[in-house]
Amino acid sequence: MKLVFSPSSPFARKVRIAAIELGLIGKIEFISAKVVPGEANDDYVRDVNPVKKLPALILDNGDVIVDSYVIVEYLDELAGGGKLIPASGPSRWRVKSDHSITQGMLDSMLLCRYEKAVRPEALRWQGWSDDHWNRAWQGMTRFENRPDVFSGPLDVAQIGIVCVLGYADFRFADCGWRKAFPKLAAFNEKMMQRESVKISVPPPA
Repeated sequence: MKLVFSPSSPFARKVRIAAIELGLIGKIEFISAKVVPGEANDDYVRDVNPVKKLPALILDNGDVIVDSYVIVEYLDELAGGGKLIPASGPSRWRVKSDHSITQGMLDSMLLCRYEKAVRPEALRWQGWSDDHWNRAWQGMTRFENRPDVFSGPLDVAQIGIVCVLGYADFRFADCGWRKAFPKLAAFNEKMMQRESVKISVPPPA
C-alpha cells in the first residue's frame, strides 16, 4: 500500500497514528505530495483524487481509497475490525458522530489557515474566517464538556481530537486552547505519551 500524504496534514496524521496503533505501519509506503489552493497538481488530480485532497491510500491492486476516515476504516477492517471503530451498537454511532465533529473542526481550521496564508489580503473576509474559527472553538467546548470521550479505549474519535489539538498548536499557536480547555489539555498530554502520537507531530513550520 502507498499513502500519498503531507507531513503537515492533520488528516494524514490521523491515518499515520491509526496505522501505527493497528500494527500496519510497516505495510505502507509513504509518498509526499503537495496540494495547495491556486497551485496545480495535475498528476495527482488525474491519477489519484480528482478533488485534490490528502491523504489517499493506493492499494496494491491500484484501487484508491480517499478521505482520512474511510482510510482508517479500511485499515481497521484489515487489522481484524472493531479496534478503532466499534463494530456495532450505540458506541459505534457515538464514535462515528464524534469523529465527524473533529473532521468538521479540522475542515474549518484549514479554511482559516488558507484564508490567512493563501488568499490575497485585499480579498480576505474576516467575518467568514471568524465564523469558521468559532466552529472549531465550539467543537473544543463540546469535547471539554464530554469527558466520557476520553475515558474509553483508544478510538478514531480520540485520534481525531488529538489531531485537532496538534493542528491548533501547529498553525494557531497563540489561540490559547490549553488555558480555555484544561480537560482537553490533560487529554492531549496523556495522548502525547503514545509513540504513534509523538512521532507524528508535524515538523516545524
